[in-house]
Amino acid sequence: MLARALVVLLLVLNLGVAAWWTLRAPPAAAPDFVPPADVARLRLVSETKKAANAPAPRVAPTTPPAAPAIAPPAAPSTPVASAVPASAASNARCYSIGPFANSAAASNAREVLMAVATRVVPREQRSGSSARGWRVYLPPMASLPEAQATAQRITAAGFNDYFIVRQGAEANSIALGRYRNEDSARRRADSLTAAGFAVRAEPLGEGGPSTVWLDLIAKPEFDPARAEAAVQVPARELDCARIR
Repeated sequence: MLARALVVLLLVLNLGVAAWWTLRAPPAAAPDFVPPADVARLRLVSETKKAANAPAPRVAPTTPPAAPAIAPPAAPSTPVASAVPASAASNARCYSIGPFANSAAASNAREVLMAVATRVVPREQRSGSSARGWRVYLPPMASLPEAQATAQRITAAGFNDYFIVRQGAEANSIALGRYRNEDSARRRADSLTAAGFAVRAEPLGEGGPSTVWLDLIAKPEFDPARAEAAVQVPARELDCARIR
């Protein structure tokens, strides 16, 4: 009896579900999805290919606007004079004047030459007639480390023939070579001076009598002939790098 009642109950439930499904109202259609304005729309690969193969719309050619005419600059009515004097563009001129017999004569001549020179440097030199050769050197420096640092710069510049003096009156000086004649010593000194080292060249031994020269950097108005007439000694051109 119980089994029959359960079967009847299930049959009634099935009939009720079938009747509800048959008689229910159709569901409302879902609204179309509208993506937000700031979100790009997804496109299928096939849609992308169709868009790429579609012919581009024809655009009527447009005539570019004509460029405005530019009038040429008017020529100045009068030429403008250069503000830079010609003397400023020329290189510095240097001279060595001498020899003077003594320091007093050189001092008097220096007072005269200062009017036409930006710098006048006295230089004492002994005659090389009885000298035992010439030497090139750097004067003593304040300390041994300074002399060693200068020696390193000399090596970096490509000069290897030097010796640091560590004792005596010329301690911390740098010897840069000895030569039999003045020309060789001057060539060595000039090459070192061009590399930025304030070297000196002087004769060895007692030598002849001492003479004084005046090395100067000339002003534009300097005239060698008038300078010679004023101090009564010849003037010869000098490499400005040798003036210290």
